Amino acid sequence: MLHPTLLNILLCLRVIAPMKKIIPLALLILLASLDACKTDRSPKTVDLASPAAAKAQLDVLRDSVDARWTQMLASDDAKISAIRQVLRELANQPGTDRTQLQQLTRANDRLKKLRYNQETMASSEQIDAYDAAQDSLLHVLYPIAQPASGQPNETVRNLTEGIQTSDSEVVTYRLHYDQAAKQFNNYLQVHQEQLTKLGGKYSKLQPLPLFELQH
Repeated sequence: MLHPTLLNILLCLRVIAPMKKIIPLALLILLASLDACKTDRSPKTVDLASPAAAKAQLDVLRDSVDARWTQMLASDDAKISAIRQVLRELANQPGTDRTQLQQLTRANDRLKKLRYNQETMASSEQIDAYDAAQDSLLHVLYPIAQPASGQPNETVRNLTEGIQTSDSEVVTYRLHYDQAAKQFNNYLQVHQEQLTKLGGKYSKLQPLPLFELQH
């Protein structure tokens, strides 16, 4: 339906001009009318110092921390699983000490219960205890899985090499986690005032513990 003003103009123009001249003029008037009715759709300016902006940025940083943590645990879980598979394969080989393998299996099954989390790792003793438990297990496992004469079982050999690779990557995963956690902690410290205004969990956030020893 035409705008009332536009309709009146067209009715007047029909009296004084041929229709073929009215149509282009009508289109111009219509476009002008639509342009005048446009609403302001320009993006609103975001106050980067506002509590809402601080919350959004902190959430992004926390997601990055959690992603690094998930990657690190996935690698450790895969290592524990590979150790379990190696022990099963070794149990099927003739001449192996089955009692020793059972002890190693129990030790491996306990690892996840001993492992720290993002809160308990504030105690460096818990990290050290977990590392010591896993290192002790691997120290006994490697000579069995990689005898001096060479491991005839290709599955055991490949799994053991994968375990060694994962074990060598632990430091790198922890460094990457610490990098993300430091960014989170720094932002939390700088924007504490804005975050406190949000209330709830944002007013109670504490810096995340790091693998890096704090002086």
